[in-house]
Amino acid sequence: MSKPAKQKYKTKNWAPYTKALRARGSLTMWLDRDMAWQGAPASGKPGRPATYSDAAVQCCLKMKVLFGLPLRQTQGFVQSVLGLSGLGWQAPDYSTMSRREKRLTDGGDCSAAEPRRTAPAGGLDRDQDAGRG
Repeated sequence: MSKPAKQKYKTKNWAPYTKALRARGSLTMWLDRDMAWQGAPASGKPGRPATYSDAAVQCCLKMKVLFGLPLRQTQGFVQSVLGLSGLGWQAPDYSTMSRREKRLTDGGDCSAAEPRRTAPAGGLDRDQDAGRG
């Protein structure tokens, strides 16, 4: 028995097809301007106070897991996202993320985060809502 002839498909709607292909590469993230990115001030306990909040480190760890990046590349990626956002925040360095990843309960696991369907009121384009989830 021979195989049936393969059907030929001709794309006739090139404009919508091209638009859909371009949209596959689109990336939108939201960062909450009210999120506490910097760590809390000194509490009187011994040791150096944290420079970055747990929410900031969790945000970075979630991006690490989501995009499958090593910690050093995550630091660069987060810094470029923060630069695009115009918030003036600095990304935690990779050693801070590594130390805090062991202590944080979330551990950078994105499975608990619920995806947001709309931007928060007054939110930024190109940013992730890191304070939630």
